[in-house]
Amino acid sequence: MSQPIHRLRHNRMPDGHAARHVKQSDTSRNQKTSPSMPSMDVNCLAEDNIRYMGTGGVSENNRNKGFYAAFRDDASGAVVLARFPDGSPAPMHLLDGLPEDWVLERSHSGRVISVKPSVVAGFVRRGRFYTREEAARATRER
Repeated sequence: MSQPIHRLRHNRMPDGHAARHVKQSDTSRNQKTSPSMPSMDVNCLAEDNIRYMGTGGVSENNRNKGFYAAFRDDASGAVVLARFPDGSPAPMHLLDGLPEDWVLERSHSGRVISVKPSVVAGFVRRGRFYTREEAARATRER
């Protein structure tokens, strides 16, 4: 059962279809955030890519099934598609295109170094957010 629908920022999917709402899945990495929880950074993304290598939990293995790289802030429920710094859609998870209020630290050159610990990398397909685990499971079942 899906949780309430939340607005999706940047309301156009990379394929041009409107994406007005995204349903939250009922599972996530961090249902509640803890002050002691580490922030997400590029190392976390790399570790996730290794963990889900060879499964639908990485972009290269699920893109052809209609999944788009996205992020969810579990604290607010907001979901955004992964984007390059210029705002164009990114085919993989990048921190540089995330909303400014999610960013904790930037490098001297302006690149995002870390984001809030409540941010989860996942995917959007047909108006629903999937965690990496859920995407891996969904691509296995089809």
